[in-house]
Amino acid sequence: MLLVVAGCSGPPQQPGLPAPAPDTTLPYARRRIVLPNVPERGRVLDRHDSVLVATRPQYLLQLPRRPPLDTLALGQLLGWGPATIRRRIAEALPYEEAPAGYPVQLRLTAKEAERVRRQRREWPQLALTEQRRRAYTTAAGAAVLGYLGSEAQPFFRQAQRYRRGRFYRLRNGGVETYYNGLLGGHRGYRHPLVDSTGQERGTWAPDTAFQQGQDLHLTLDVKLQAYAEQLLGRRKGYLVALDPRTGEILAYVSGPTYKPAALTAPDQAGVRAKLLEHEDMPLLNRPATQARPPGSVFKLVNAAIALQLGAITPATAFRCDQSLVSCVHRHPPGKNLTLGLMYSCNPYFYQVFRRLIGRVPDSLTQDSAAARHANLAQWRRYARSFGLDSVLGVDLPREAPGFLPTPAYYDTARRTTRWTYRSIYSLSIGQGEINLTGLQMANLAAIIANRGWYYPPHLVRSVGDTGPLARFREKHHTLVDSAHIAALVPGMVAVLQRGGTADASSLADVGITVAGKTGTVENDEGDDHAAFVGFAPAEAPQIAVAVYLENAGFGATAAAPCAALVMEQYLRGRIAPRRKKWEARIQHRARHGY
Repeated sequence: MLLVVAGCSGPPQQPGLPAPAPDTTLPYARRRIVLPNVPERGRVLDRHDSVLVATRPQYLLQLPRRPPLDTLALGQLLGWGPATIRRRIAEALPYEEAPAGYPVQLRLTAKEAERVRRQRREWPQLALTEQRRRAYTTAAGAAVLGYLGSEAQPFFRQAQRYRRGRFYRLRNGGVETYYNGLLGGHRGYRHPLVDSTGQERGTWAPDTAFQQGQDLHLTLDVKLQAYAEQLLGRRKGYLVALDPRTGEILAYVSGPTYKPAALTAPDQAGVRAKLLEHEDMPLLNRPATQARPPGSVFKLVNAAIALQLGAITPATAFRCDQSLVSCVHRHPPGKNLTLGLMYSCNPYFYQVFRRLIGRVPDSLTQDSAAARHANLAQWRRYARSFGLDSVLGVDLPREAPGFLPTPAYYDTARRTTRWTYRSIYSLSIGQGEINLTGLQMANLAAIIANRGWYYPPHLVRSVGDTGPLARFREKHHTLVDSAHIAALVPGMVAVLQRGGTADASSLADVGITVAGKTGTVENDEGDDHAAFVGFAPAEAPQIAVAVYLENAGFGATAAAPCAALVMEQYLRGRIAPRRKKWEARIQHRARHGY
């Protein structure tokens, strides 16, 4: 490819000598010459170097546009049974009643393509082509892997036809889009000055070196990812697991799950149509883009801030006074912070937060509107240091910041500056206006595991031969001292001990001490949502997990078991026999979406 621009000049160049500087008295033409080498797009690999995505030959079988077609005979040719051939054709049609003769392409393996070639004379109406396209070697990790934009154009065109503007909410190309420039590499270019005889007379711009596409080595453990997806399946929600020591994301599940190839494969138009129409909106990237109230999980943040500001101590006791706020279960008194967390006592944390918002430091003055405004602003400043109400900067194209209310927000919402604690008390138990993303929930667990610091969560641990992006190596500290963060851990450990809200999810029988916090999030539009955050081993954390299951009920019975199984699978590589029935029951529910 040549791009010639006239108007540049310079002296002639003598053979064997370097090109002199151009002389403005002589006219030369600018040319841009594309070097012939075409870069190969880089591969995507998991943390153990298993190839997940690569550019490979793909064989496409074009079915005849005009029926009838003997599908039984075609199935025999390809080695497919009757059910398989019917399913594959149905998956390729954009809608159930597509017109006769709608163009259908089927992906074939190399062996299947060879069978078609051998029988070409008997099947002249079939057209077999070969293309180089992105091939997915795994059925897991769709929300992370994403898609190459040029191959996703049929998906974009389909999505534009669907209601509620989903096209604009669904564009999430995963790491394929985020790291597109590095994966794709770039061609080399020369920029010579050429005289009227075609001789080069120096250059008008620096040459651009050819760059091969670089491989991405992900932080994901693909086996753990596939296992976590088995636990969520068709259920709405998310599961995020990361290594708190590095911020590397080990598993990233957005449910309902789907296969990565569904959005780009030529024979998946029917699958895409169902995904776009599905009432649970599986194409939403829930851990990054959907912020929800965290429920009782947020009691950890409120307790840490209250400790830092001196509103409470680890020994502070509060009565379970249900005239203040209801408590969903009966339990012994919260004689200290550890027991308050262990029993997730709502009245306990109502009074913790009331001390935060109603206090007047260094003064005997009673609670006032000015004090409430100042204290809520201070609370928000400390809470934001946990990476909340802001994007964490994960390496995906879209991420929501979540939300923490400001005093000005309540001035507007309550239509008065004299709102009282009673009108915002839901913040004490993680309800109301607080919204966190799944990434923020998992990062919260990592912060407590690290006793007050974190590396930003990320999905790529190495680009080519280099490490992650520089910003993922920057350590962030909260405004809460490590001693106050550490004071939360005994209560989180007690949550999974006898009498705690998640004692059934303990892994003590295999020698793993888990620290965690359950959450049951009130939902006015249906069943409550189940939440859990935790890390293990509690004394030297290697994995932090956040689970959120919509309309699943109690965090202790729905979310905590999923987190415990992922922890055990990662730390031991297997599930203990005593939990096999438990595991099978969860997987059964995941397959059927309840």
